[in-house]
Amino acid sequence: MNVTTPEPRLGSRAMQDTPDHRRDYRRRMRRSDAMVAALWASAAAALALFLAYGGAGKFGTVSDAITSVGIIAGLIGTDFILVMIVLAARIPIIDRTVGHDRAIAVHRSLGKPALYLLLAHAVLLIIGYGMASGINPIAEIAPMLAIPDLPLAFIGIGLLIAVVITSLVAVRRKFSYEGWHLVHLLSYIAVLVAVPHQLSVGGILAGGTFERAYWLALYIIAFGSIATFRFAEPLISSIRHRLRVRSITQIAPGVVSIDMSGRRLRSLHSAGGQFFIWRFWTGRTWWHSHPISLSSLPSDATARITVRNLGTGSNAISRVPVGTAVWFEGPYGIFTDAGRTAPKLAIAVAGIGITPVRAFLEDSDIRPGEATILLRASTTEETYLWDEVIELARRKGATVYTMVGRRSTGSRGWMPAQDDQRGVTLKSIFPELHESDLYVCGPTAWLDLVEAEAVSSGIPSHQLHTERFDW
Repeated sequence: MNVTTPEPRLGSRAMQDTPDHRRDYRRRMRRSDAMVAALWASAAAALALFLAYGGAGKFGTVSDAITSVGIIAGLIGTDFILVMIVLAARIPIIDRTVGHDRAIAVHRSLGKPALYLLLAHAVLLIIGYGMASGINPIAEIAPMLAIPDLPLAFIGIGLLIAVVITSLVAVRRKFSYEGWHLVHLLSYIAVLVAVPHQLSVGGILAGGTFERAYWLALYIIAFGSIATFRFAEPLISSIRHRLRVRSITQIAPGVVSIDMSGRRLRSLHSAGGQFFIWRFWTGRTWWHSHPISLSSLPSDATARITVRNLGTGSNAISRVPVGTAVWFEGPYGIFTDAGRTAPKLAIAVAGIGITPVRAFLEDSDIRPGEATILLRASTTEETYLWDEVIELARRKGATVYTMVGRRSTGSRGWMPAQDDQRGVTLKSIFPELHESDLYVCGPTAWLDLVEAEAVSSGIPSHQLHTERFDW
């Protein structure tokens, strides 16, 4: 492990003058708690409205009770699906409050419960209707399929099953990002084809009721958010800023920096550490987009990203011709200086995870001696942008540690074997870890090991910030 110490600087402010970010953190957490409460309140409202509009009186027989429970499962499952759509819409207030990563984590956590509820909805209705008509529940399927709009509902459930299965980690890893993303778009179709049966079958959402208005409002909010923030706003912003590829520079084998030119880019108000969803308009790349962090702060006329060839899509992006038009969504993420709550700053980064960290460091208002940075690579060929980060650290008075070598097989597999054998720990690199915000970015397996050691050392959860490159 090597260390680069900062040059002494005169006129430094006293360390006790560290900006207090705790007030902003508490405000953000209050908004976050309110959003989580609204999520569960929407499911409770779906149940309450069903009971209020006649559902409470539909438990008189066993068949009616089973049917009613099936209806409740369907309503709550549909509510969860609509909440998932809202969380995936990248609404700015949600992104600024809880961050894109956490919003998508909640989105994923609702996937299985939503699917199980909708499957229970179908099974319980088949059983309930079969018992009421006195026929075998399996034989009830054919009459149900003859009801208008119900075949579409069955198709919707089938599509949702495909989406949830492809979202499982073990399955998702077998897909390219582009293929997985296309399959995931089926979730929108699945919800849309299920709408007609919800409004027409069984009179559950009878016309003129507040219950019907509530559900129509949920659908409008969910799909309106997607239309606004995933399509309309990115389209307008891309046309306004007119980004084009200006140059492509290879910085290491399989890694390039793509410089883009545009206009009025500072009006995007992007912060160091944020990412955009990029779409390059060539014959090979127009049909897919990729989340990639800025690797430097944009000027009013230029922006830069750094891309590593990790698959077919990223390889195609690195070969687009100069002059290619670029559309984008964003900026997204709270892996920024605004997330800080502690007086000190600790940064641990590996591989291509250097890209948001480089921009984050450039944008951060830090004082001499306030920040410590760990740069990690398996080989010298993977020291992407290290020279730029070290120079930024020198100018800002930050200390830099570097680690190069294959991972140890010992207790601390995130560091090289020689450092593990010498007893190096996260605490020895960052002696003021408990008084620091720790920002970690890099490959998922490596990041998980660093995060686990940080948590075991007792660092508060609100001081731990991670940026993952999985999907």
